[in-house]
Amino acid sequence: MTPNKLHFIVIDDSKLDCFIAEKIIRNTGRSETIKSFLHASEALDYIRNAPLATDGLKTILLVDIQMPVMNGFEFVESFDRLPKEKREDYIIYVLSSSINENDLNRVRYHTSVRQFLNKPLTSNTLSAMLDMVH
Repeated sequence: MTPNKLHFIVIDDSKLDCFIAEKIIRNTGRSETIKSFLHASEALDYIRNAPLATDGLKTILLVDIQMPVMNGFEFVESFDRLPKEKREDYIIYVLSSSINENDLNRVRYHTSVRQFLNKPLTSNTLSAMLDMVH
């Protein structure tokens, strides 16, 4: 396990978008693990019940904004209520196919969100993002 490896969680209600994201992530060579969730509430339950990281690796969360039942904003709001030591294991990137100024402003409000990324996720976007992860 090299120090630049990361865990990844993709949260998107589109199976195709999850598949594409997983493939792009695998191609970076930086993934230790990749999990995908079609429902944000299931991802939140997984994170809530996961043990604290013992391997020192951060988990990158790629969260779609537009999802039924629990959207990306509701996920982030719920994530922000988790204990601090749990939140410190994760870095959130929000994905959206629309550049809505209200969405951008709403994302900036959450300190747990590192950046807003445009969909579809591309290898160039992911590589640039990973270059900034420490």
